[in-house]
Amino acid sequence: MKGRILSAARWRPALMLVTLLLVPASAAAMGGKLGLHVARMVPSGTDAERYSEPGWGGGLQLTVPMPQVANILAGVVGIEAINLLSETTTTYDPQTLLRVEQQTNQYFGRLYLGPEFGPHGNGTFRPHVGANVALVFYGISTDVVVPDDLNRENEIRQTLRDENRAAFGYDVTMGVDINPWNKVTLDVGARFIKSFNVPQQLGAGSETIHPGYVQGYLGVAFSLGWLGRQGGD
Repeated sequence: MKGRILSAARWRPALMLVTLLLVPASAAAMGGKLGLHVARMVPSGTDAERYSEPGWGGGLQLTVPMPQVANILAGVVGIEAINLLSETTTTYDPQTLLRVEQQTNQYFGRLYLGPEFGPHGNGTFRPHVGANVALVFYGISTDVVVPDDLNRENEIRQTLRDENRAAFGYDVTMGVDINPWNKVTLDVGARFIKSFNVPQQLGAGSETIHPGYVQGYLGVAFSLGWLGRQGGD
């Protein structure tokens, strides 16, 4: 197969476009924010309720207003992790009364991005709505443990399963940003989260499920402009 060399002239329009976008974007980023949030997620629908439980978690989100429409539209990218199931089942051997524990942990993580619509100026109350696409990560591990109450390092542990899979998903978000200082803001809201073609590790057998969740979150965010000034001191 013959290689095809592209001339610099063919790349010039693309480079000019990238330059035009990045220069104003750097200024708009100063009006953005970097936030941390705590989340409570509850299964919604048969698929999720059957294989998971409500869980706690948290995440990190970057919000950057778009250059030409900074007061209306922003881009969002974030990552979060939730523990959907942490369960220990204890049994005793009837002869020796030896205690055996089955420990199961199930994790849910997302890497998401999308648009956010709402005011991004200096107002005190800034309601917003958004929709994101996401790469969703599911993991589940189950260990059988014979514990040693006197010395935990002497416990006997056997891993029965440790699986991690990726799937596609989306969310729809509604919230309000409380911004009294233009430096540190509080963000409270809710999301409906949906995942597709989740592999079978969330349940026995070979079926594929499409779980949904309702998430409430509370976060604190820091203005990128303020963080930039602090870093320059």
